[in-house]
Amino acid sequence: MKWPWWPVCVPSPKQSKVPSPSTAKPVVKLSRLAVACANRLFETAGDRERFLEALTTPPPYPATVLWCRESASPLPFEPLPPLSWQPPWVSRFAPGSRTGQHPLHEVGAYYCLDSSSVFAAVPLLTLPQEPSLVIDVCAAPGGKSLFAWRSLQPRYLICNETIGKRVGMLISNLKRCRVHPVGVTAWDSEVLAAEFQGAADVVIVDAPCSGQSLLAKGQKADGCFHPLTIRHNQRRQKRILAAATALVRPGGWLLYSTCTFSQDENEDVAAWLMAKFPQWVPQPVAALAAYQSHLAAFPCYRLWPHQGEGAGAFTILWQHQGKGESNPLPDLGERRALGDRWRWQSNSQPA
Repeated sequence: MKWPWWPVCVPSPKQSKVPSPSTAKPVVKLSRLAVACANRLFETAGDRERFLEALTTPPPYPATVLWCRESASPLPFEPLPPLSWQPPWVSRFAPGSRTGQHPLHEVGAYYCLDSSSVFAAVPLLTLPQEPSLVIDVCAAPGGKSLFAWRSLQPRYLICNETIGKRVGMLISNLKRCRVHPVGVTAWDSEVLAAEFQGAADVVIVDAPCSGQSLLAKGQKADGCFHPLTIRHNQRRQKRILAAATALVRPGGWLLYSTCTFSQDENEDVAAWLMAKFPQWVPQPVAALAAYQSHLAAFPCYRLWPHQGEGAGAFTILWQHQGKGESNPLPDLGERRALGDRWRWQSNSQPA
């Protein structure tokens, strides 16, 4: 669709529901648990010091936007040079750029996110376009769903979110960005797996986690390094991933990502899945080869806050190389397919 595609009457800039990135502020002194985490993650004192400094004195990160159609010309802010793994429909602007308060944001021209979220979704760029069904299991607020929709152009996208208070935010973002065709559900991952077993070409699990990278954004994340917090999230991640494997047809793909640093929630969870489900084979991502995790021998990728490209992320892509049959889908274009179990559904093309 040619630019511009939004309504002629563009609203005036106003405070958006999506905050604009700003210069991060230092947080409180890190606990001994954070230092212990750094000691486990890095072998050299220099790496540990740089990592901890990025948490105690967060650097300002660029404002990042994902263009929902073609990017504006001219761009609304001065762009920064693209990163090696940055897709062409993502732009980075100087820290402090008020991307969430621009009229283009209000009319859904782009979606605001952080560069770490883009990094975590980059493996999707290696997959064939126009899959029949993509399911985002933990979809709110919508960044990974929008990335999948923009990059893969699926015939249908299901965005699932179990936390009720986050569903409204997800629907609002999908509506504003005119994502189509899409359906929103609010089911537990095991219920979702039972409904669409073996039906999806691509499944995304941007898992709930301890959120340690929030510190690198200058935000609070109380208890994020505590062993009880980490173990609780690891158990939850394993349960969600086990359900997610049941959603994928043979030959399909599963993307797992987090925004935390804990090895227990990243490489260890990935190793657990492959031990339990050996038909899932990790896939190399050439664009992220330089970001291979030094904590694993299999292909998985890390973005660290002291690298200066984002607050932090972990990502891994598997392919289902086992045997089996793909299950047929209901007519997802019809609201009656799942009756009133849709929280929201849109099939129309943008005007």
